[in-house]
Amino acid sequence: MKKTVIELFAGVGGFRVGLNKIKNFDKNGKAIENKDWEFVWSNQWEPSTKVQHASDCYKLRFGNSGYHSNEDISTVEKTNIPDHSLLVGGFPCQDYSVARSLSGEKGIEGKKGVLFWEIADIIKTKQTPFILLENVDRLLKSPAKQRGRDFGIMLRTFSDLGYNVEWRIINAADYGCAQKRKRIFIFAWDKNTKYNKSLSSYSQNDIMQNEGLFAKSFPLNILLNDNKEIDVTLNDFKDTVEMSETFQANFQNTGIMINGVVKTIKTTPVENKPTMLLEVIERGSILDSYFLNDAQIEKFTYLKGRKKVERMRTDGLPYFYSEGSMSFPDCLSLPARTMLTSESSINRSTHVIHDFKTDKLRYITPVEAERLQSFPDNWTNSGMPEKRRYFMMGNALVTTIISQLEETLSEIITKC
Repeated sequence: MKKTVIELFAGVGGFRVGLNKIKNFDKNGKAIENKDWEFVWSNQWEPSTKVQHASDCYKLRFGNSGYHSNEDISTVEKTNIPDHSLLVGGFPCQDYSVARSLSGEKGIEGKKGVLFWEIADIIKTKQTPFILLENVDRLLKSPAKQRGRDFGIMLRTFSDLGYNVEWRIINAADYGCAQKRKRIFIFAWDKNTKYNKSLSSYSQNDIMQNEGLFAKSFPLNILLNDNKEIDVTLNDFKDTVEMSETFQANFQNTGIMINGVVKTIKTTPVENKPTMLLEVIERGSILDSYFLNDAQIEKFTYLKGRKKVERMRTDGLPYFYSEGSMSFPDCLSLPARTMLTSESSINRSTHVIHDFKTDKLRYITPVEAERLQSFPDNWTNSGMPEKRRYFMMGNALVTTIISQLEETLSEIITKC
């Protein structure tokens, strides 16, 4: 099978950077990629901004190599999307619940639930053989009042469409990266593929622990003490409407669904030396604009310190809000904390470091933010404001994780 890809919710091209192992771009701003994976279509639309900075960056780096769509995915005619062997995307974590309309048909409950259903619509229309998705790890536990419902509905949707699924929560720092970033990666495959047939002689535990995409790419250990294997049969529920009303499950960080039957277990990574924050720090550059003044240092000292503050509930009753202390400045001999879209603003999550040359306190630079996500230096230096460069990286994935999946994923698809 030819390795053709569509990239949804593409941002500035993280999946493409990872799969084609892009390290740089030329003097015209075009990515230097091996094109082992042919990206035939991509979509990036940000509804909250008039200027489409992420899409503009994507088009600058990749040019006309594969048609790029800068429009609301819900308005895209799915039959016009090119045929492809792999769909990739980092979709938002939203509301996946389903309700019946007055006519008795299924309908979406909650305005924010549309984006996953767009993925489902595409794979239903295009019969996509393989899907690789990324999301925040809390997806497994949402919503708080009905733990596991959203992910269960996703799995049932894949099952109803004829797919099997495996997943793993991966902390990038556990596999040699410079950032402690936990994300869930979801791999789904059509049950009619040769790959599915090749797995038929293995148990679900074998696939999770040894034979699956994630086990081969990211070796793991099984937690033997107090590790209760959890089984869920999704077909016990009539449909996703019933699941929306009653389904709950304690999904673990590793799992698989075969023919609607789910097994999920706790695992730990095989020990791997992480990259230190120090190793991504710029050296020799003029960084004066990133140094903190005394007032900023005072604010960060408070925000990152231990505190216990009395607040009022909506009913007028007082309560105490508590926070523990954080390292201030950030430790350079450890991987960085998870980078958020608010990076470089004055808040508790922003990284503050001792400058390598001056020992003054400063923000990390946009280039350092790009390095934390394993993008080429100045990838987002495409005409967008500097604050948006931080936002793009806080919203991106660690591309090295995709590069580490690439070899096994390539073997899976080319054999089909």
